[in-house]
Amino acid sequence: MIKRLLLAAALLTAASALAQADGAAETQIKAAFLYKFGGFVEWPMRAFQRPDSPFMIGVLGADAVAADLALVVAGRTVQGRPISVRKLKRGEPFASLHVLFVGQAEAARMAEILVAAKGQPLLIVTESEDALSHGSMINFVAVGDKVRFDVALPQAERGQLRISARLLAVARKVIPG
Repeated sequence: MIKRLLLAAALLTAASALAQADGAAETQIKAAFLYKFGGFVEWPMRAFQRPDSPFMIGVLGADAVAADLALVVAGRTVQGRPISVRKLKRGEPFASLHVLFVGQAEAARMAEILVAAKGQPLLIVTESEDALSHGSMINFVAVGDKVRFDVALPQAERGQLRISARLLAVARKVIPG
């Protein structure tokens, strides 16, 4: 347990250092977080079609994050599953996804996205100012020159997801369930 907490803290520290070093590194930091979130969230078994189904991360409205994420996850696994990254277009279904990152370019469609995702065990991660109040589960925020994140437990619970206390411990803010 201590090992995972230290790993999460190290990720935050490294991400913060990268964010300070280069503004373009922000997409790399978000990509690293999206990958790491998968290890700290528990999905119901029905979220996976088969025991060997891949862990699917979809990216909507953030092509640079999708490209960086594909590099970050290459050859890696989440919870023993290979990882697949899908760059989504408007209207594509979310059925096989486990994580959906909604970029700022699609923030205005959040209500529509939530309707499409309703009832699915899907971790929705955003980067918009009021995203948690609109249904996002994790939202990236800029704190000075660092990338941090906030978590909304009620939304995660509605999605039948359990977020680890280790991840909550390194969040900037947690909205309790």
